[in-house]
Amino acid sequence: MKKIILLTTCIISVFAMTTVISSDNTQSKSSSAYVKPTDAELKQRLTPLQYSVTQNDDTERAFNNAFWDEKRDGIYVDVVSGEPLFSSNHKYKSGTGWPSFYKPLEAANVNEKKDYILIFPRTEVRSKNADSHLGHLFEDGPEPTGLRYCINSASLKFIAKEDLKKEGYEKYAGQFKN
Repeated sequence: MKKIILLTTCIISVFAMTTVISSDNTQSKSSSAYVKPTDAELKQRLTPLQYSVTQNDDTERAFNNAFWDEKRDGIYVDVVSGEPLFSSNHKYKSGTGWPSFYKPLEAANVNEKKDYILIFPRTEVRSKNADSHLGHLFEDGPEPTGLRYCINSASLKFIAKEDLKKEGYEKYAGQFKN
């Protein structure tokens, strides 16, 4: 069953492929004071792919995106708001061509909602404060959760462990070995 779900996910992604463009945008990390930028500001700040994925619920090309094969230690934050979302400690090689995590770094920053865009319902994953489309959640991941958060690189900014303090994410530095 897991192979069928994975194969179906990969086939479906072919219909939503676009070109990947990466960016290095630094955003606010304060969730209580966060005010989402206007649409015009987002179009100026984000690359066309980042805007399309985060604001229009698009999907980037598999195996041709910034973080599907990223192996460095660090955290992944929302490219729009800077909300901490995922950690390299929870990332695994899913074979799908997108970064995959078995759990969020900060569960409170990740919202899940049913998505009926395709033939069958899926669980869409969105950031809490910016309401950015991140990707989808599937129940074919590894232990200990059995979950696969299949996330678009275009919705993420990677903060390497050596840059956590400089970027304002020092509270997460302790989870990585030096």
